[in-house]
Amino acid sequence: MITVREAQQDDAGQIAPLMDIIFDEMELNELDDVSEPGLAKVITRAYQTDAYLGGKAITVVAEADGQVIGVLFGYPSENEDAINKVLYDISKKSADFKQPFEAESETNFDEWYLDSIAVHPDYQGHGVGSKLLDHVSELAMNDGKGVVGLNVDFENPNAQKLYERKGFEPVGLQMIGDHMYHHMQKMASTRVREYVKA
Repeated sequence: MITVREAQQDDAGQIAPLMDIIFDEMELNELDDVSEPGLAKVITRAYQTDAYLGGKAITVVAEADGQVIGVLFGYPSENEDAINKVLYDISKKSADFKQPFEAESETNFDEWYLDSIAVHPDYQGHGVGSKLLDHVSELAMNDGKGVVGLNVDFENPNAQKLYERKGFEPVGLQMIGDHMYHHMQKMASTRVREYVKA
């Protein structure tokens, strides 16, 4: 059985490899010289911060048999600078980074931004991403937002189809790193699914 719940600090070590999947797909030049263990340490520290666990953003995990198999991370667009500063500050203190990681702006004005969603490779295609996406309306409305936004890579048409099935529509284009993305949005629905609160 798959449970969807708010992430806790103890989950950070299991979240990091899932987020690493996203960073690999993004192929960011700034991370070319960073070792995978070095990046994993920085990601793990970020997902142990109050900012990532409800202070400025929310992290939700899908769990099966006591293991984190999926993660969803998002925040109100006005919190983007504070979220990016967390990674900047942690990477600045890391010997694995030659220079601090500076994330590009990805959000549109006045939206709840679904920054990241990732599913363990062994569980892809089993509805885990869909289960996580079922909670974005609730998360957005909890933060006072009526619109949910996200970016999907042109090179990931399967993800775009999933987002379209969940009600997202393309509203613009955005370049992040060397990849072109569709910026997609949907209205936050009043019909929401409850997840397990921390």
